[in-house]
Amino acid sequence: MADPQFIIGTSISEMLAGMELDGEDPHTLDLGTNYLLYFLYDYLPHPPVSPTATLFPSGLPLLPDGVDRISRLPDAVLRGIVSRLPAKDAARTSALSSRWRPLWRAAPLSLVDSHLLPDGGAAGQFPIGVPSPRAVTAAVSRVLAAHPGPFRCVHLTRSTMEEHRGEMSRWLDILVAKGVQELVFANRPWPIDLRLPATIFGCASLTRLYLGVWRLPDTAAVPRGASFPNLKELGLCCCVMEDHDLAFMLERSPVLEFLVLMGSQTGVGLRLVSHSLRCVQLGFTMLEDIDVVDAPRLERLFQWQIVSPGQVAMNCSFRIKIGRAPNLRVLGYLKPGDQELGISNTVIVAGAKECIVPSVQILGIEVQFGLRNAVKKVPGFLRCFPNLETLHVYSRRISEESTGKVNLKFWQEGGPMKCVVQSMKKVFFYEFQGLRSEVAFLKFIAERGRVLEQMVVVVASKCFSSGEDNVRAKLKPLTSANWSSKACKVELCKSTRTEPGSPIYSNKIASDFGFADPFDLLEYH
Repeated sequence: MADPQFIIGTSISEMLAGMELDGEDPHTLDLGTNYLLYFLYDYLPHPPVSPTATLFPSGLPLLPDGVDRISRLPDAVLRGIVSRLPAKDAARTSALSSRWRPLWRAAPLSLVDSHLLPDGGAAGQFPIGVPSPRAVTAAVSRVLAAHPGPFRCVHLTRSTMEEHRGEMSRWLDILVAKGVQELVFANRPWPIDLRLPATIFGCASLTRLYLGVWRLPDTAAVPRGASFPNLKELGLCCCVMEDHDLAFMLERSPVLEFLVLMGSQTGVGLRLVSHSLRCVQLGFTMLEDIDVVDAPRLERLFQWQIVSPGQVAMNCSFRIKIGRAPNLRVLGYLKPGDQELGISNTVIVAGAKECIVPSVQILGIEVQFGLRNAVKKVPGFLRCFPNLETLHVYSRRISEESTGKVNLKFWQEGGPMKCVVQSMKKVFFYEFQGLRSEVAFLKFIAERGRVLEQMVVVVASKCFSSGEDNVRAKLKPLTSANWSSKACKVELCKSTRTEPGSPIYSNKIASDFGFADPFDLLEYH
């Protein structure tokens, strides 16, 4: 695998030349880059308009009496209709009648570059190696120049920005001048660290911004008064950034509620000081540390597949510090053994200080039950959340031999865990492999959980290779346990996975507050 520091700042021609010298197949670069794009596009939000909704083929629909009543609607209503159409269809409404002719220019336009393709983007994203659609780039320039604005949404993901630097700068100048509410702006690599023009900080009208495969602007050169006063959602995907650049963007977004960091290309420290943030998602990202300093409205904090530069270089632990976050309710997936948890809130229990986060009700942890040192960290983690109601446990497979068994006695002597006894109502255990330490953990929960209502055990598919009797034998100690809560319902099901991996996670569900428990995904039920 190539050194990330070599990839960043390297042109495609230099990368290909280096691969040839090393005797590597240049086509593998396209495969890797296409995977990067697949990952990127999966995290970008879908456009609010769709080209699949067609206009009536014979013009406006007429009632039996032949009267066109739609055109009699007020201008504000008609502009709202036009603004919800793809740019092509919005422009076509001007041909319906003289009543409609001026409306598309007066309506906030939705421009999605993939909709300008002959198939409306139905074929999906262009793989690397396919020529950049210059006709689409030219069409974007024409639409942005022709429409007076403002723009309801603009999604630009199909152009290789390195080849269109002039157009890219003009696009941002136009959007700053005319106004845009939602902007999704992705560079099709290479290079993967093309510098994003600082003009972006002039888009004061933005309410939603997603940037993909860019190097963030040098914030030292940004005017001091620049800010995003209306920005509520920010996504930085596969971006190169420095600590101070990320801190600058958060500081200049006073009403930001949703933050997404996915696939950060460089190690960066995240320090959260925000009185507006409600949900933070961190995934496939290289982070130095996570420090929640002061986030009074933060309700959800997700971290998934996080890698610390220290872990890679020196096998150091990654640290999560939680300071003032009185409304933090959902947290995960934490990794006892790989991560350290620092909590500033302390209480006195039986004469001793304990660090707790009393607000957390739903927790996800990823545990290597075959590693004794990892399992030993779990009781300390659980004691930090005395009011926990739902626990999601993902049992991660290990490549090496088991390093010591953890039996029921370990859990019984592990010290008091208030949440297990007094508040835990649901336990979801994913990818159960039949290890004795897994059974011991579940049996401990069963025998101590006074208010436990539901336990779901998702058995890894490999356990069924020896037949269902093998599964029953592995779970027999659990069925014979002396359950503290006689009303608890136990559900067993077979995992749909055939290969080990990470916990299943949906970035769309994570930020949707309509889902009370974003870890409880339907795939497991």
